[in-house]
Amino acid sequence: MSARILVVDDNPLNIKLLAAKLMRDYYIVISAESGEKAIELTEKEKPDLILLDIMMPEMDGFETCKRIKANEKTSHIPIVMVTALSDVTDRVRGLEAGADDFLTKPINDMALMARVRSLLRLKMIMDEWRLREATASQLTLPNSLEKDEDGPARILLLEDSPHDRDRIVNTIRKLTGSTATAVENMDDAVQETKLGDYDLAIVSLDLQSGDSLFFCSQLRADEATRSLPILLIANENEIDRVAKGLDLGANDYVLRPLESSELLARARTQLRQKRHHDWLRKNYEQNMSLALVDPLTGAYNRRYLDVHLPRMFAKYRSDNRPIAVLMLDIDFFKKINDTYGHPSGDVVLKAIVARITQSVRPHDLVARTGGEEFSVIMPEADMQTAINVGERMREKISATPIPINDNDPGITVTISIGVAVTRYDKEDSIDSAFLRADTALYRAKQTGRNRVESDAGGD
Repeated sequence: MSARILVVDDNPLNIKLLAAKLMRDYYIVISAESGEKAIELTEKEKPDLILLDIMMPEMDGFETCKRIKANEKTSHIPIVMVTALSDVTDRVRGLEAGADDFLTKPINDMALMARVRSLLRLKMIMDEWRLREATASQLTLPNSLEKDEDGPARILLLEDSPHDRDRIVNTIRKLTGSTATAVENMDDAVQETKLGDYDLAIVSLDLQSGDSLFFCSQLRADEATRSLPILLIANENEIDRVAKGLDLGANDYVLRPLESSELLARARTQLRQKRHHDWLRKNYEQNMSLALVDPLTGAYNRRYLDVHLPRMFAKYRSDNRPIAVLMLDIDFFKKINDTYGHPSGDVVLKAIVARITQSVRPHDLVARTGGEEFSVIMPEADMQTAINVGERMREKISATPIPINDNDPGITVTISIGVAVTRYDKEDSIDSAFLRADTALYRAKQTGRNRVESDAGGD
């Protein structure tokens, strides 16, 4: 994942060391040697992540963080405070200033890079929701839901140590109106997530009865819990497992021995971010569903794409980041309508969209662009990734017949797919990417259907 990272430190040597580590993983690094310069560059360059030193003259990292987070234009940018300060009160102060994490020098490279990847992944999802909100504003659809920043929360705790379990539950009760459900094993935890609508999962990494990282992967694989924040609890010698957990989708971690104030601060940060994400999603869905969503399938409609895609193209073109376009067409759909009737055709259309949606990432767009034609827009996906996703969709749809009613064995349906990726040369546009994907789709139809064809010059 390509990204621009701002490194802020008054010591040029520290900047060089951090920049070298980041550039090894092909991140673009920009730097600032003061808080004022960091604020200026943040608003001008819009970095994807900020690594911010605390001990700086004139304006320290705490004040710099507060100002960046207070600016509506930059408040969404994740900030990791990097400092030699190791006192718990300093970590809590940084988190309360709006920082997303707090790393202590000397920095563990594995923990740093895992944290960077985790925050960039989460920011990418939030950026897509913010972009959709901007599209709603362009269509003059008003925001109608109020934000609930400090409401009570339901928290699930997976911890098999009775001492730590009791201590954490007592700490959570300090969050106004919040409740905690504590379980000792993964089976009970999985069952709880199916029964309850939780706002945060706190997961111990050193369970005696199983591998809690597998539980984290289950949460991320299940649609119902995919956006549930996960806060890991780990020992100091488990940094490698912490890094793995972050890569699996965990949001944050806290190390033993547990400090109640830090646990509370990190829990509040995750709850605040979840409520903001929920607000964006619910407000967006409420305001746009009738105008911009196909009422039959639940996919976006052509009107939405016409407004949203030029904005997306301009945003990603500025950083030369790719957008993959997949054009899909149901094979012999007219024959389905003629043989089984239009109501059965509607059932097929809805099932096709459901299977497409299950095959893509949460921030990818699925749209119905014609009667039996669909488009999938995948930000930051190269040609091979898009082809792989296309093959996964094609196989998922063709592998299982679609039942028309309760007693029906089902209709076997196939799709043909054309794939293209933005080139960002001077002639490129989102329309040209669609045209190239459509040409590839036509080739898939002409060469036998039930196949994926790509624009040969698109990668």
